Amino acid sequence: MLKIERQSFILHQVNLHNKVLSTDLSKQMKVSDDTIRRDIQQLADDGKVIKFHGGALSPSFHNNHSSSKDVYAYTQKKIIAQKAISIIKDGMFVLTTGGTTIIEMARALPPELHATFISGSIPALAEYIVHPNIEVIAIGDKISKDSKITVGSDAISRIKELKVDLCILGISAINLETGVSDNDWEVVQIKKAMIAASQKVACLTISEKINSRQPFQVCEINKIDTIVTELSAEDALLAPYKSVGIKVL
Repeated sequence: MLKIERQSFILHQVNLHNKVLSTDLSKQMKVSDDTIRRDIQQLADDGKVIKFHGGALSPSFHNNHSSSKDVYAYTQKKIIAQKAISIIKDGMFVLTTGGTTIIEMARALPPELHATFISGSIPALAEYIVHPNIEVIAIGDKISKDSKITVGSDAISRIKELKVDLCILGISAINLETGVSDNDWEVVQIKKAMIAASQKVACLTISEKINSRQPFQVCEINKIDTIVTELSAEDALLAPYKSVGIKVL
């Protein structure tokens, strides 16, 4: 694989998942870790990614999504956000992760909605607190600088004390065989606790992440009640998920 092809692949994976690990990229492209590190360094020097020890981050995710033109698949995520708000009802207690799609959903919440939102995502909390009629609860603990979400044992303990109506997850990958997966071990533990604390679980994802997989499993597919994508609910890509009882929007 040529360098331009490798770097194009890396950039696409960063845009798609917000964060990538060098070890995963090395396995996917069948090149050495040193080659990946050099490619990431060049992409970082060009301002296309943010390098960290062990991988790379999307600049748009790291910089709080300040400009829509910098957010990957922005149009699709706006569609997902509009669909997602239809499952949030007055009086609900809603637990959410972070991520670019969650941010768009937070911005789309209708002003007349009365609900309680609980999150450890700093960017999501920043959107929730400007809403006129929702109550906001922050889950405290150590903040992951990569994901901008609180992680660690204290956060997990707080989440375990909850029993909420709905958990809304921004996800990195989903497929029927292994369910929902991610590439950040600490965030995976938070998501596991959120799912266990919720009566219903909804996943927000662009269709490009469907039938993909990341290294760490969040949950099996039978833990998911609803999948929200930019596609029509009748799209053939979603049919297998409907066949196992998942509602698709």
